[in-house]
Amino acid sequence: MTSLRTAPRVQITAQGFALFRDFLQDACGILLGDNKEYLVSSRLSSIMAEINCTTLDELVKAMKGGAGSRLRERVVDAMTTNETLWFRDVHPFNILRDRLLPELAGRTGAQPLRVWSAACSSGQEPYSISMTLEEFKRSKPGMLRAGERVVATDISPTMLEHAKKGEYDMLAVGRGLQKERLERYFLKLPEGGFKVRPEIKARVEFRALNLLSTYTLLGKFDVVFCRNVLIYFSSELKLEILRKIHAQLKPGGYLFLGASESLGHLNDLYEMVHCSPGIIYRAK
Repeated sequence: MTSLRTAPRVQITAQGFALFRDFLQDACGILLGDNKEYLVSSRLSSIMAEINCTTLDELVKAMKGGAGSRLRERVVDAMTTNETLWFRDVHPFNILRDRLLPELAGRTGAQPLRVWSAACSSGQEPYSISMTLEEFKRSKPGMLRAGERVVATDISPTMLEHAKKGEYDMLAVGRGLQKERLERYFLKLPEGGFKVRPEIKARVEFRALNLLSTYTLLGKFDVVFCRNVLIYFSSELKLEILRKIHAQLKPGGYLFLGASESLGHLNDLYEMVHCSPGIIYRAK
């Protein structure tokens, strides 16, 4: 007999939880761990109440129906972790500015530098990268070819719309953003909050992308930030994503992962580079 677990407004059985877990992994690759019933309930209760669903079995059935595409999008959006902050962990951006950009500026040739921010959430990472590029250009005038681009992707349409606006409240800008950078790279909004300045915003391009899909249309990159993303995928999918990222990196391009993430067994594709602090990976 299936045991019944209850959470506010959502009835979760072991069978329903397994069904939903399979759906989520197929839809976006997220591997939902055991004992996450409360997380599912807290994130989906409002959506399920709106469509008069009380069980995950009913929700999965509704998403698989002919008119379920918008519902699937909303559910994936709700279940996607969107925790982020400015200049997260600090050292990756220092490495980019002080170590990689001087090197890459000397070998990009006629092509402008291109950086990919994968799973960009509400935009803090790609805008932090753009600010880092701006700081390098101010300190080393003429070294970096004009027209550099930051391509930022995410699976969540809601997060992408928020990121494109480049507008943040006081609480959001207070998470990792130094006062000097806030004053230099943001404009105050009349109604409160702050907006990313046009010169920082202009070099960032936002696109919808599921990391389980193909990346070929993104083009080639000199640097890829895929940080604190792979921890949500199975071991097999992690390796698949890292292989696909490698195919989009230019020879000698660099990959940034999160502090708790690693390459697995892909030493044939990447070379580990110790930066003290931090580790990055060079494409072979």
